[in-house]
Amino acid sequence: MTGVYERALGAAADDLHPNVRERYSIGPGDGVTVGRGRMDISRGVHTLPALYAMTPVDMLFPEAGHDVRFAVTTVGYELDGHEAMTTRRVFNFDGTRRRFDSVTVWDERNDRLLDYLGRGGPVATELHPRVEDGTLVVEAGRQWLHRKGRYLSLPDALAADVEVRDRYDPAGENYHVLATVENPLAGHILSYRGSFTQESEDRDVERLKPIAELPTLPPA
Repeated sequence: MTGVYERALGAAADDLHPNVRERYSIGPGDGVTVGRGRMDISRGVHTLPALYAMTPVDMLFPEAGHDVRFAVTTVGYELDGHEAMTTRRVFNFDGTRRRFDSVTVWDERNDRLLDYLGRGGPVATELHPRVEDGTLVVEAGRQWLHRKGRYLSLPDALAADVEVRDRYDPAGENYHVLATVENPLAGHILSYRGSFTQESEDRDVERLKPIAELPTLPPA
């Protein structure tokens, strides 16, 4: 089936590298894919208390490191009538394992892509994807605090500037990702850069759903 990113990109999805398009076209019933590789991770110092506070809900984290073992799991499914895709990232530092979950939802009624970060989706954001030379580039737009179907809009000063670039390297036969998270006041929050290979695996889809239900979406 068509994935949430293909729906958001429309005809521009044809400009993606075929391997990137395949990676992001995963839809309900298409199974589970798992990528494994290594990441270089940096983080700022001014937001360390907030980063520590996010770890219990599987959002961002305070660790940094070079050549960190990394795994990313993706699966598509239906969530309260919306097509959705879980992306579960796992970073294995020395003696510490951190998880960063997100659920990307296609809002068909308003023709937009939404991302819910962390277990239960306490932060929601609009996503704006585009294609550059076969690379998928995704930037964050409006953001909300989310709890039990209620949304509180975040002002620009408190919101995060997020950009993710995902490309495929035919020579190395692997994917390359660069993700950066910054804030107008705090500056650099977190970034990770690295590469991975991907394959299909048999996983329990129900255990890959960080959000149990989604009765409402943010205001358009």
